[in-house]
Amino acid sequence: MVNLEWYRTFKSVYKNGNFSLAAKELFISQPAVSQQIVMLEAHVGYKLFNRKSKGVEPTEYAKLLNNLIIDALDRLENVEQGFRAKASDANRLISVGVSKHLFSSLGSALLSEFDFIDFSFNDNDALFELVNSKKIDFAIVSKRFDTFDTLIKKVGSTKLVMVASPNLDITMTQKHIQRMDLYTIEAHLNQFKWFSHDARIPHVKLFWLHVFNKKRPSLQPNYIIPNEYEMLCALSQHNGVALTYHCNAKSLIASNKLQLLWNAPSMPAEDIFLLSGKNEALQSAFNLILKRLQNLL
Repeated sequence: MVNLEWYRTFKSVYKNGNFSLAAKELFISQPAVSQQIVMLEAHVGYKLFNRKSKGVEPTEYAKLLNNLIIDALDRLENVEQGFRAKASDANRLISVGVSKHLFSSLGSALLSEFDFIDFSFNDNDALFELVNSKKIDFAIVSKRFDTFDTLIKKVGSTKLVMVASPNLDITMTQKHIQRMDLYTIEAHLNQFKWFSHDARIPHVKLFWLHVFNKKRPSLQPNYIIPNEYEMLCALSQHNGVALTYHCNAKSLIASNKLQLLWNAPSMPAEDIFLLSGKNEALQSAFNLILKRLQNLL
């Protein structure tokens, strides 16, 4: 049976024209190179190299063999190198910053891609500073930062949607939403119990601005749970409504743990970005994270 290492050795000898140089390139001894060439010659039935005063010269059979195998051997080596690079990335400790409100929907998806991750939670500006100062490798942010020393790519977009607990009767509210009777819709929404991840109700204010054209909604949150995903889990068990990023709610909606009450067309989408320092050693992991997050959004 043919040994692929014979062909690797043949390729190196053919390229370098010298057994000693091939041995250095392959990190094996010169006698081992000679032995593998002898075994390959015995296998193919032809002499492949003629010795000269300095090095060796390929025979016509060697030139033919090289033409036949070089493309396939290059492809095989590229696959092997790519596999090793991916395995190396998976086994390397990487540090990823993300908002605690996006961890469950986006950050946790990286657990299946890497063996070691050190997560940190912070807001957009703080995460940028951590990446820019090389204190963390990557950050998932909802704000664009452009500097010379950082690399940023758009992952996708998400928007605010209004969700309700599964047992809440939202029939009349949805009818008013279909008719776009904003005055009546707002009156209905004020009757519900509201869940929020922040006492300042930033999601509610943004939604009211774009949908109702009002800067100050009249409602007050009944329950403040300072983690958006945990807030949604609590909402799924108690009657009420909330505004949340769609990426955080879609799995709960799909499993009927929440109802989608209102996906307002006038509500703009918010872009999500992946940020890292400009470092070739991080490029492979950056591309892997980017692809995984793009599949989610």
